[in-house]
Parts: sequence; C-alpha cells; structure tokens
Amino acid sequence: MVRSDPVSSALDFDLRIDHDRFLSTRDRQLHAILTATARAREGGGPAQADGSRYAEVLVVDCSGSMAQPPTKLGAARRATAAAVGMLPDGVRFAVVEGTHEARMVYPRHRGLATASPATREEARRELGRLAAAGGTAIGTWLALARELLAEHPAAIRHTLLLTDGRNEHETPQRLAEVLADCAGQFVCDARGVGDAWQPRELMRVAEALHGTAAAVRRPQELEADFRATMRATMAKRVARARLRIAVVPPARVLSCRQVHPTVMDLPVAPVDDRLVECATGSWGAESREYHLCLEVDGTGRPTGEDLRVARIDLLVDDAPAARPVNALAHWTEDLALSSRIDPRVAHYTGQEELSRLIADGCDAYDTGDRVTAARLLGRAVELATAAGDAFHLEQLRLLVEDVGAGSVRLRDDLPRLDVISVALRSSFTVRDPAPQVAPPPAPAADSQPRVCPCGHRSPPGARFCERCRHEFTDPAEIGPVPA
Repeated sequence: MVRSDPVSSALDFDLRIDHDRFLSTRDRQLHAILTATARAREGGGPAQADGSRYAEVLVVDCSGSMAQPPTKLGAARRATAAAVGMLPDGVRFAVVEGTHEARMVYPRHRGLATASPATREEARRELGRLAAAGGTAIGTWLALARELLAEHPAAIRHTLLLTDGRNEHETPQRLAEVLADCAGQFVCDARGVGDAWQPRELMRVAEALHGTAAAVRRPQELEADFRATMRATMAKRVARARLRIAVVPPARVLSCRQVHPTVMDLPVAPVDDRLVECATGSWGAESREYHLCLEVDGTGRPTGEDLRVARIDLLVDDAPAARPVNALAHWTEDLALSSRIDPRVAHYTGQEELSRLIADGCDAYDTGDRVTAARLLGRAVELATAAGDAFHLEQLRLLVEDVGAGSVRLRDDLPRLDVISVALRSSFTVRDPAPQVAPPPAPAADSQPRVCPCGHRSPPGARFCERCRHEFTDPAEIGPVPA
C-alpha cells in the first residue's frame, strides 16, 4: 500500500470481519464485528513523532465551584502545567479558561503557540493566575477549541477538557450544535473531578469527539491522569482514519458502533447511493472493534451460496490502509445454520446491553428511582456473571450487594461519586469472551491504592485499572497512599 503521510507510514493496519453469514430468507438484518488493528511498523520511525504534527488545546474549568475545596483549582493548575511540560518541542498548543465564557490563558491572542522551553515556562506562569469565578458552558469552550485547531487541519488534533460541574449556562441544544460542528475535527478526552458533574454530558462529549470520559476521584489524582492522557495523545501516529462501506443493493447500512475499547455510536455519512463512511478519529498502535448492522433482503436471491452484500475498507489519507473485507450473506432454509450466532457478534451484543443497563441503572439511582436502579443493575449483574465479565462485576460491586446470589440489593448511602464514576466506566467493554468467574471479593478497607503502568491510581482492592482496564497481578502495583 502507498501512503503519502510520513506519520501514517509508522503504522500498518489490518481489518478483519466476523459475522452471521448464514441467514434465513426471512431475516432482514446482518450483524458483523469489524476488528481494526494498527501496529507500529518495524523501522517505521522514532518512538517520538515530530512534534509539529500535533495540535493540543487544554481546557480548564474555572467556574466558581472550582474554589471548593480550595485545593481543587490548585490541583488543576498543577495538572495542566504537567501536561504542558510533556508537550514535545514543535507541538502547537493553547490553554483555555472555561467559565460561562471561554478565555485564552496562553497564548493571550486567539491562536496556538509552538512548544519550546520558553513557551512551556510562559504557559506555566500564566496558569498560576487562574481564579475560580463564573459558570459552566462546555459548548462555548469546545467552540473556541475548534476555532484554534482549525488552523492546523493536517495535524493530530486533540483537546483535554476538565470540568467539575454541570453544563448549566447554555442549553442542551447549544451543546449539541457545537458537538456536531466539532465532530471529525479533533478528538476530545473529558474529565470530571469532584462529584457535581453530570456523567451523561461527559459521555456525550467523548462519544461525539471519539475520546474518553473518566472520573478523577480526588483533585490530587489529576496530575497523574493528565500525564497519562498526554502520553496516549503523543503516541498517536495517524490523524484520522475512516471506514468506507460499499453496499450491494438492496442492502443498506443501518448502524455502525464502536464496541471496543468503549461503546460509542459512529455517525454514518453517505457518500453516494452505495457508499457510506464512518470517521474513527486518530490512531496509535491499538485495536478497535465495531458492530456493523446491515439491512438485507433475500427475496429472489439464490440460496446455498455466498453472496457479497458489502465491502468494507479502512482509509487513511483517502487511500486504503488495509486489505478490504467482505460481508457475505448465505441464504438458506436450514434452520440449523441460520439459527447460529457468531460468537463475537453474540459477545458484543451482550456487552452493548450490559453497558446500557449499567448507565441507565446509574441514571435511575442518581434521580432517586431506587426500584428501577435495583432492577437494571440486578440484570447487569446476571449478564456480567454469565459472561465471566470480572471488570464490570468489579464496578457493580461498588453499587450493589449480594453480587452473584441471584438477586441484588443497592448499597445504603452510596456516595454520588461512586455512582457517576461507574456510569462513565459503563462504556468500557471486555474484548473477548471469557470463562465464567466468581464475583470478586469486596476490597479491604485498609488496603492501598493500585498504581497502573499508565499512571492512574485506582481504589484499594481494585482488580482492574479504572482508566485502561489493565488487570493488577503484580504486587509492585500496590502503591503508597497519596498524601
């Protein structure tokens, strides 16, 4: 394959399909799991890419609520300064203060500075002047980020957004309009600190902008999270890639969703009557999986043979980056064949349902509907137990008791932070089907936090990193309690 972009040449892509090929003539949908994998090319370039290929905007919530507790804004300043300090020379960057308005912190003009020892130090000095006052308007913050990043369309563009509250100073419609304008322009990772933010808002931002949403449980953990996020951002090598799906009429694309590492809808953009495309954001060396649903019709079609209903390409810089794969339909009257469900399709269908149950259960609890919360979270426990999903069982144990006993009971006096943190982590999925496991033991009250190789600190007793889902098996990953 030929790539014109020197950054993308550092990655090799593969594309694989697993799907329900055998269909009854009465079936009207075909489900497929697409696995896209990017690997660092041997000898494909230095570990640290050219800084000039990156553009970064750091958005710091400075609304009035950031003054309580008094340590919160100071921790945000230090975390942002640490993130600035990690920017390689040549990166274009800016720091934005977010209130009911969006104000340039550094540089002071509406533009991006170029990272160097001098500009990094200047930015750190300006961060020391941040003060908490005003409201929260996330859409306004993102609109300024888009304006700043628009000057560098070829760059790997990223925004890190921190908030501690609800988006109360603009309408949901305004946020939706801004997200639509920003979609495909840059990736945004959203972070909530404290317990007053709204998980659905952060998930909405992350999903629309191909990023992640995470809770930072304590202000002093912000710096480690920001450092980990910057490492992940600077490891990206491809600015944008997209799936192109060419259907054979009468087939058409009904939906395409990312299902690993997180669940998020991908907007389907028509190119012509037979072609659609789905943007997937920026890439490093990683693997992602997508659930493609096609509408099909076997009326009048031959039976007993494979027929192509769609071809899927992965494009980088408008050129194919991997061998294409085909979605095939094999129409049959043999129920023994058509009733089979591909194991990977079944697995991710279950993961999507589990994600919805946990998120909706957390919503119900947060609004005071304990009956609905218990029902939804109880069903989530059943699914996670049947799937051997230790990661989600670990999260559910924070909210319910008697996990795995057939029925569950909501824990009394749940801290809101636990509820909204689990809500955000509901979008993460377990990649492969696993054997059934027993529910994890409750964490010991006096155990120490777990320190992941990614830099994130998870609560005492956690079996998995809250941020990247690394499984803790090394005793050395049990770290000292931070001051």
